[in-house]
Amino acid sequence: AGLFVWRLRNTGVPQIPCQFVHHYRVANNRLITFQYFNFLKRMYVTQCNKDLSQRAKPKSDSVVSPFQELQQLDQEKKAVHKISPVSPVHQSGSETSNRNKLREMRSAAETEDSVIPVGAESKEDRQWKEMKLQLEDLPGILARLSKIKLTALVVSTTSTGFAMAPVPFELSCFLLASLGTGLASCAANSINQYFEVPFDSNMNRTKNRPLVRGQISPLLAICFAASCGIPGIALLTLGVNPLTGALGAFNIFLYTCCYTPLKRMSIANTWVGAVVGAIPPMMGWTAATGSLDAGALLLGGILYSWQFPHFNALSWGLREDYSRGGYCMMSVTHPGLCRRVALRHCLALIGLSTVAPVLNITTWTFPIISLPINLYISYLGFRFYRDADRSSSRKLFFCSLWHLPMLLLVMFTCKKSVLEKEDKGDLPGGSHETAMEIRLP
Repeated sequence: AGLFVWRLRNTGVPQIPCQFVHHYRVANNRLITFQYFNFLKRMYVTQCNKDLSQRAKPKSDSVVSPFQELQQLDQEKKAVHKISPVSPVHQSGSETSNRNKLREMRSAAETEDSVIPVGAESKEDRQWKEMKLQLEDLPGILARLSKIKLTALVVSTTSTGFAMAPVPFELSCFLLASLGTGLASCAANSINQYFEVPFDSNMNRTKNRPLVRGQISPLLAICFAASCGIPGIALLTLGVNPLTGALGAFNIFLYTCCYTPLKRMSIANTWVGAVVGAIPPMMGWTAATGSLDAGALLLGGILYSWQFPHFNALSWGLREDYSRGGYCMMSVTHPGLCRRVALRHCLALIGLSTVAPVLNITTWTFPIISLPINLYISYLGFRFYRDADRSSSRKLFFCSLWHLPMLLLVMFTCKKSVLEKEDKGDLPGGSHETAMEIRLP
């Protein structure tokens, strides 16, 4: 027994646990363990099926007791030092000026010792700031509110309708009709912008309008619309004739109460808007003749058909804007129909130009002279229908800008004279007595 105990002591029995741990570590480093298999599995999943790859979760922070957090919050005192704005330092040749400016900036920062709590400055920045309206800026703002370019187009078409009427020209009636139509158009456009402020703010094309930017108040916009609409309709009714005044009032109602809400409901808004654009030349005709006959309807039909290639080509490049603004346009919801309708009405302009001499409004030279420009816009309409890209739509839009004034100018130059209609008895009223009265000085 004594020899056995002596043998165990010599072999180092106390070192047996340490040797066991050492052999385990060596085996663990040399052999493939479960961790290696798990790693190979992750590698296989990552390489073969990337959709099943997993991301490692971030290591959670050490949990801090709420008492320690309260102590840290008490110890930390957050403060913001308000620094007055200083003009930026411009580069100059002399170094002394730069040093003086830097000293001024440092002194300005050191003198401001007032401490503002966190969040006070941000609340002031978030508050709405009042924009002061300068009196010299008011005419430009009101011009943009009334869409002065669109109003000028409306007045020009009204003037064309007045000039195409088969009666002698009267300057006073012409001026009253043009002024009344312009005021009515300003009123309709102002009311339209008043209703569409939240939608115009989402569009790049209309986000800088006066009401969207807050340059004028909505009350001022409504007062401006009333001050334009009421005198405009009064001029057309009392100064021209009741029929022209009724057409002007109906056009304001159609534009503000029908076309404006339909823009967010149905693509039928394009057809309603085309009717709105077709009424001004009819108003010019009725202002001169006092009747709504075939000539007025023909002029309205030409303006009605022209608006579809003009607006559809314009809306094609603004599809993202109209979609962002929430407007229901053909170019957004029905792109194929948008291109087909534009092509159809381009071809319709050729037919309407041919009808003009049939109705004894122009001579037969008008459809011949207007055929090249009508064929050209029809060709661009076909390109827009076939290609359906921004380039073709842009070409069609810019062509429509010069096509309408040129077509109306050719139509005016080919107008039949009053004496020819007197000889044929085609004047409004149709009686020989009326013709004799017109010939008298």
